[in-house]
Amino acid sequence: MLVLLGIAVVVLGFIARINPLLVILLAAIVTGVAAAVAPGVGVRALWLAAVNTLAAFGDAFNDNRYFHITWLVLPVIGLLERAGLQERARLLIAQVRAATAGRLLISYLLVRQATSALGLTSLGGHPQMVRPLVAPMAEGAAEVQAGGSLPDALRYRIRGMSAATDNVGLFFGEDIFIAIGSIVLMVGFLEQAGIIVEPLQMSVWAIPTAIAAFAVHGARLLLFDRSVKREIAAAADAGAAQ
Repeated sequence: MLVLLGIAVVVLGFIARINPLLVILLAAIVTGVAAAVAPGVGVRALWLAAVNTLAAFGDAFNDNRYFHITWLVLPVIGLLERAGLQERARLLIAQVRAATAGRLLISYLLVRQATSALGLTSLGGHPQMVRPLVAPMAEGAAEVQAGGSLPDALRYRIRGMSAATDNVGLFFGEDIFIAIGSIVLMVGFLEQAGIIVEPLQMSVWAIPTAIAAFAVHGARLLLFDRSVKREIAAAADAGAAQ
């Protein structure tokens, strides 16, 4: 029962609002040390248990070091933004007169679903695609409609809808790919219940759901386009009245 002390550490750490990474690390060390507690065990054995727990963390990090290379994407995106990536995205979309925020996001929704269905889930995402490219381009399309800057409330709504579009595209597109974790989980759960299905069957039945999600969210984006136009017109009228 002493190994459950790690759970207590997690609960207390979250209540105290301590950095979650530090809380989890401390909970792991406490669990490792508690597992070594036994009658006659000395302080040296407990110290070795703590050291071995930290060594296990180090081994896991070293064995999966290639996975952590993906974190290098974040500073690269930061450097690109500092060099004017968002401004370039706005200028690019401003040259397309027929572009609107809703139409742009519908196009991104289609691409996001299609690539997720092929297992390329990392091609999109909030930090690497929405924030530096999709949201600025949607804002740029709305700025062309407005003929100038946008109200802050409308700008934040466009950013929120850009993030939501990425979520919908990923969530309903990835289940079409047979090797995704959710498909494997459902197949395993059904197998435990005595229902044998193939991953391909699950993927095929995910296609109608993905189509329905695209239709529903596409309609939402068209309605969002109308609301953007109304807000732009209202802001223009308010400016003219002043």
